[in-house]
Amino acid sequence: MLHRMKETDKYIVNEIFYSLQGEGYYTGTPAVFLRFSGCNRRCSFCDTDYQSGIEMSADEIADACSAYPAKHLVATGGEPLLQLDSALLRKLKAKGFYVQIETNGTLPAPPEVDWVTCSPKEAPWAIDRVDELKIVYQGVDVEETAAIFGTPLRYLQPCSGVNVHETIDYILSHPQWRLSLQTHKLIDIK
Repeated sequence: MLHRMKETDKYIVNEIFYSLQGEGYYTGTPAVFLRFSGCNRRCSFCDTDYQSGIEMSADEIADACSAYPAKHLVATGGEPLLQLDSALLRKLKAKGFYVQIETNGTLPAPPEVDWVTCSPKEAPWAIDRVDELKIVYQGVDVEETAAIFGTPLRYLQPCSGVNVHETIDYILSHPQWRLSLQTHKLIDIK
């Protein structure tokens, strides 16, 4: 099993910003995004700078996130579960946040997480719960992977927008899937 990289009471944060959730079940929801640095995968299609960041305490993070009006928080990365822990989640919950994570599924989620969006890339997986499955479609059958996670909320997302028609064709042949587009990119917001 892969292990968390956090060893201090500080977290390495890439950025905190306010926008609309652009993908999956919560598309269009105003949200505070807490993007952690670090990842345990090197996906060729990744569009995130997850290697840079600054050290912040749990209190600093909770205060920075509270500067925005929304109480929906999306913890993302890189891989947020390399750092996101119960101590930080308790601080965020004390500020009234509903916490959604976007994870590659390689680590278990702390119990304080409200919603788990899993976008698995390759095994091994250790996530213990998945509320929605979002797979970046790369032209291969995804039914075996979906069966492992067992959630009825299944989304396919075109890979960097280059295979939209192929993704749509797969969904039309497999109607248990829904299309997830990166709407934040389509409407040119962060």
